[in-house]
Amino acid sequence: MRAPLYRPTLVDPYRDYLKRRRAEQPAVPVLHLFHEITQQGYEGSLNLFVRYVNQGRVDSDRPAISPRRVTRLLLTRPGTLTDSQRDRLDDITTACPDMTALAGLVRGFAKLLHPADGNAHLLNEWITTARAADLPHLHSFTRGLDLDRAAVDAALTLPHHNGGTEGVNTKTKRIMRQMHGRAGFTLLRHRILLG
Repeated sequence: MRAPLYRPTLVDPYRDYLKRRRAEQPAVPVLHLFHEITQQGYEGSLNLFVRYVNQGRVDSDRPAISPRRVTRLLLTRPGTLTDSQRDRLDDITTACPDMTALAGLVRGFAKLLHPADGNAHLLNEWITTARAADLPHLHSFTRGLDLDRAAVDAALTLPHHNGGTEGVNTKTKRIMRQMHGRAGFTLLRHRILLG
């Protein structure tokens, strides 16, 4: 599925100039570019111009893929991706070495989420690989895993979980927020037992 085209803006007539300037001097500040096109007759706001540049519209007519969509593609089971999503994910993951490493680590961790006896050892190997990669956010994730290692090992190796209990707790809190000071404990108790 192709991304939709953007609506025309006041910056569009200056796009070729901006593209040429960024090719000549890639690190030119956005504010300098804004002043340059203002001298050429641009009448729009700085906010509109900055948004135009940040969306990648100087270089492309199509919007760049959002971080949220990239995350969704990385976290979706590979078997459920459509052909176009799979192609897009392949393009993204091969675009730079960091994305290639991140995609491999995400897939490796996803395999550990099916409880099995050897997962604790495999998690040690995964953490070592993640720490060797130059991805700071994964380093903080691995530190978090280390802080509660016994619970993590239990979740990855044992078939039992407390999902039902957590669901009841969440439901109880939701009902309490909905009631927010109305009636009393008797009504709360009835709503919990009957819901």
